[in-house]
Amino acid sequence: MSLFAAIPAAAQAKKIITISGSTSVYPLEIKLASKWIKTKKGKKYGFKVLQGGSNVGISDVAKGRVSIGASSRDPAAGDPGGLVFNRIARDAICIVTNTSNPLGNITQDTIKKFSDWSQVPGAPITGGIDPIGRAATSGTHDAFKNIFLGGSNQGSFVAAKSSNGLVQQGVQSDPKGIGYVSLAFTSGVNVVSYNGVACTLRNAASFQYGGVRSFYFVTRGTPVGGVKKFIGWVLNSPKANAIIGTDWVPLH
Repeated sequence: MSLFAAIPAAAQAKKIITISGSTSVYPLEIKLASKWIKTKKGKKYGFKVLQGGSNVGISDVAKGRVSIGASSRDPAAGDPGGLVFNRIARDAICIVTNTSNPLGNITQDTIKKFSDWSQVPGAPITGGIDPIGRAATSGTHDAFKNIFLGGSNQGSFVAAKSSNGLVQQGVQSDPKGIGYVSLAFTSGVNVVSYNGVACTLRNAASFQYGGVRSFYFVTRGTPVGGVKKFIGWVLNSPKANAIIGTDWVPLH
């Protein structure tokens, strides 16, 4: 886990908004927080942001440990009561392979069945496949299960990583690796089309690409105070919308 404080050391008197949760949402929330604290309403506040996975963020905010739980999965029946999932953006999950294995396309049926690269249509390599995925605490794990696996559980043989960055690094270093990451984590890997549609921001925005999920700022009850102001800015400010539009899909 990593800690980020979007305030200078001399500004400790500021009111602090704490966030924990999704490693997928992390790059976006850092950009949004850094921009908001430069606005008239935001200059009175600072941020402390901790990663750990969507389930961790949801648990933390439910127990009052943080102001906001960052989640990259939809609400679930087992979530604590009284939580409000404030949707802030949409995100594309991309299938990625090593650049030495520039696979062009993959289908849902292939994802669920393959065990050797020789079985994958269009794969330029052969040999065993090294699948790299996310831990069960991850919202990306949950979204991948529901979108790409049709609700089936990820196999126990999949190397489960705690962050998008670790999946990205794993695929980068393994010629036979394949994994799934948010679009913002696709540098240095080969991005594979899914069911014939490229995983691009444009295709995600038009919903032509099927692997799109939502990002949420989860609060315990209706947002109040600085959290309300921050989330309101995220949802309504053209500047926030422009930030979201760099690697994610704005809501409007």
